Amino acid sequence: MKRIIISGGGTGGHIFPAISIADALKRSGTECEILFVGAIGKMEMERVPKAGYKIVGLPVAGLQRSLSLKNLLLPFKVAESVRRARKIVREFKPDVAVGVGGYASAPMLMAASRMHVPCLIQEQNSFAGLTNKKLGSRVEKICVAYDGMERFFPAEKIIFTGNPLREGINPPTEAQRKEGYEYYGLDPQKRTLFVVGGSLGARTLNESVQKWIMEKGAAADYQVLWQSGKYYKDEIEAFLKEHPCANVKNFTFIDRMDLAYAVADVIVSRAGAGTISELCVTGKATIFVPSPNVAEDHQRHNAMALVEKDAAMMVLDADARAQLMETAERLLSDPEKIAAMERNILKLGKKSAADDIAAEVLKLCK
Repeated sequence: MKRIIISGGGTGGHIFPAISIADALKRSGTECEILFVGAIGKMEMERVPKAGYKIVGLPVAGLQRSLSLKNLLLPFKVAESVRRARKIVREFKPDVAVGVGGYASAPMLMAASRMHVPCLIQEQNSFAGLTNKKLGSRVEKICVAYDGMERFFPAEKIIFTGNPLREGINPPTEAQRKEGYEYYGLDPQKRTLFVVGGSLGARTLNESVQKWIMEKGAAADYQVLWQSGKYYKDEIEAFLKEHPCANVKNFTFIDRMDLAYAVADVIVSRAGAGTISELCVTGKATIFVPSPNVAEDHQRHNAMALVEKDAAMMVLDADARAQLMETAERLLSDPEKIAAMERNILKLGKKSAADDIAAEVLKLCK
């Protein structure tokens, strides 16, 4: 029986890859006991048990970007988290500790490495996060999803694995495309733009679509599948009641992402690492609008890694309201450009990432 700790979280971008790694360990054929370590009050404390795994929480928190009294408490929370993490290591006796980034990774892997437990970190972004950069010198292996990560980590520790994906993400089939048109009530004769701002939504993307609806939505010869996010639910419903548009199918949340990818001719999206990894596997022409509200501007770095390979386009958040929908319309009208982008982005896909990372974890157990 191999005992493995997986730590990190804070956002879905950290949690879902962590669960994918755990699932891959379970199906590896090696008997594993897995314990998650998260941050108290963060979403992993709910999502991980729903996925069938045990989790314990640490009182660690992130640094507030604005001046805040909470920052004065941070050193004490980190010290207490490291103390609790040492207790977890003593009691659970892990063979390996895995960090996926986020608040809980730092104290857990600091404690584990000091107690001579082999450690592995998984960096999802093309611009390494602060936690993982600090941990790089302490761990045995670093699994990455982008080239050029020697800027942040010792080259001899780096393994290119790609990012773990959710189940069911594959290049769409024609049968899925037909099912998707019916499922979302779309016209199979029209080109489809899929605008997705994440489960909570993205104000910039929503305002860009709203502007398009008011100016030209009714006259357009293409249609928009639009996930506006639960945070904006009431606002968007009120807007569409006042400005109905037959060319728009709006959903607070897209529950069948596989079918949404299948019907999309072009996708507009934020540039989170997990989303990009899914789009690389599905092979979709995408215009990224990186969120400016993330650490180290990592979404822009993620998007640029694809733009430089002619595998995607990018519109900056500040320019999106004025330029995004016109850029999307030009791309929808250029099938040769779409086909070239699809070929290039497919070259970057790594379907086996979770299994490859699990294999590296199990090597460290030995």
